[in-house]
Amino acid sequence: MNAEKSLQLARRFIELPLEKRRVFLETLAKEGIDFSQFPIPAGVEAPDRQALSYAQQRMWVLWQMDPQSGAYNLPGAVRLLGQLDAAALEQTFATVLARHQSLTTVFEPQADDRLEQAHRPLTRVNIERVDLRNLAADQREAQVRVEAETESLRPFDLAQGPLLRVRLLHLDAQEHVLLLTLHHIVSDGWSMNVLIDEFSRAYDAFAAGQAPQLPALPIQYVDYALWQRRWLEAGEMERQLQYWQAQLGEEQPVLELPLDHARPATPSFSGSRQSFPLDAALTEQVRGFARQHNLSLFMVLLASFGMLLQRYTGQCDLRIGSPVANRNRAEVEGLIGLFVNTQVLRLQPQAQQDVLAYLQAVRQTVLGAQAHQDLPFERLVEALKVERSLSHAPLFQVMYNHQPQVADLTTVTLASGLQLAPLQWRSRTTQFDLSLDTYEQGGVLHAAFTYASDLFDAATIERMARHWQALLRGLVEQPQQALWQVPMLDDASLATVLQDWNATARDYPLERPVHQLFEDQARRAPQAPALVFGEHALSYAQLDARANQLAHYLRAQGARGDSLVGISVQRSVEMVVGLLGILKAGAAYVPLDPEYPAERLAYMIEDSGIDL
Repeated sequence: MNAEKSLQLARRFIELPLEKRRVFLETLAKEGIDFSQFPIPAGVEAPDRQALSYAQQRMWVLWQMDPQSGAYNLPGAVRLLGQLDAAALEQTFATVLARHQSLTTVFEPQADDRLEQAHRPLTRVNIERVDLRNLAADQREAQVRVEAETESLRPFDLAQGPLLRVRLLHLDAQEHVLLLTLHHIVSDGWSMNVLIDEFSRAYDAFAAGQAPQLPALPIQYVDYALWQRRWLEAGEMERQLQYWQAQLGEEQPVLELPLDHARPATPSFSGSRQSFPLDAALTEQVRGFARQHNLSLFMVLLASFGMLLQRYTGQCDLRIGSPVANRNRAEVEGLIGLFVNTQVLRLQPQAQQDVLAYLQAVRQTVLGAQAHQDLPFERLVEALKVERSLSHAPLFQVMYNHQPQVADLTTVTLASGLQLAPLQWRSRTTQFDLSLDTYEQGGVLHAAFTYASDLFDAATIERMARHWQALLRGLVEQPQQALWQVPMLDDASLATVLQDWNATARDYPLERPVHQLFEDQARRAPQAPALVFGEHALSYAQLDARANQLAHYLRAQGARGDSLVGISVQRSVEMVVGLLGILKAGAAYVPLDPEYPAERLAYMIEDSGIDL
């Protein structure tokens, strides 16, 4: 079937009512024709043409839950070096806004409870300018980071717009910093790359006094949203939903990672990130292992992350979120908009399972997910009837993402002479408890753990990163082992646990008993805290005085050097006073647990032959 015929059929399909669309797809399927590969037509008129895509609907709900949050902002920052052409900069953004209707879209609730996206064309973008030239060099750099972080967290109003903000920091005549911030409802990670590419090409053209030669966009985002709804509603959503319901089951367990801090009822979405390159030898070892066993690098890294989570939680039924670009059609590759979808990957690492069997199970999970990647995440949440909670994300609380190739962010010089350099700064927000990102850049495999600052300390994540790398190494070096046998500690950590922490040999004055050593300390530091129990605290002097008082009493009762004194008391200040007082009296103590039955205590008293 030629392209023109396919386009006509696609247009006709969108215009049909629902039941006829179902019949249309069934007819094509019988003829062996995959409608998902048909082109997306532009400008098809329909009553619901302005309705939101499924991903946009989810973003709208999340925004309504917390309109003042910047958690779903997509910030970018780039340093501009050289003579900046202000007119060319404004023309560039005007061109990008004119090309991509999504950037000038707002979201309007209708009287009948519907929500529509409305295109509000802008003739020019409002570039906010901030002059930092009067600051000293070190103060300027500090202020740049303050401006970048503040801008990244500033909320958007989705009903009013605009949903693209441009802020230009003027450092000196030859240096500026450009801050771009978009809301996720009109953009995604891929879109940011499209924006930078079009910015570079258009700016060069305008700086040279020419019109930019950018290829015409075949469709707009609303065309994609309409096509997506028509296709999924005609039976494809039902088909894919059946797969995911069978895959994930009825129970959706919450991942119980050990936390450093209690989970707040409402998260702040504050996050931090730890990045590091993986050892080159380990990377090559992992690549070779993946090829040998018909696995992708993504599968091996995902499997090792699942092993880490199983070790930390003790849970053998894990849910890990994973984003998919959802850009598998030529028409949408150059668009700015929200296309990314989220899959839920269910891993079930069993302690007695060998590594290779586990990896093959992970492989089947990934392949199945890829074959059913179009189901909108929000529809899956609704179908599984997951109980909503503000304290954690539904279906999964950790995310894994792998990017095969990431551009090496070194300085790029445009034809106009303007240099673009990355600003070493990252937004401090996260939507999940924990995320692992792996990416290949300049031939080096990198990893980054992003974590919720509400829940974890940096030291915990550093330790977790070491454990993950050790598991990854063990996975490829010992594929015949059971999962529980794969070591989580590297050689240095193992030596610390087995040797350093057990190096407890100390010179000890055996000729003097412990209560006399305590008295020495009481003379050296009488006011220092010696004992704390709940709200009660005793200094060395106070504890020594109370123990002396008890020792005198015991001596008066006949306690001597060969005496045994029983002590039956709950864990308390009195217990420590009692033990120390008995030793000061010259006797030895016999502990009697007050929780024991009376018969047991009577036997111990008689058998030990205690005097008091």
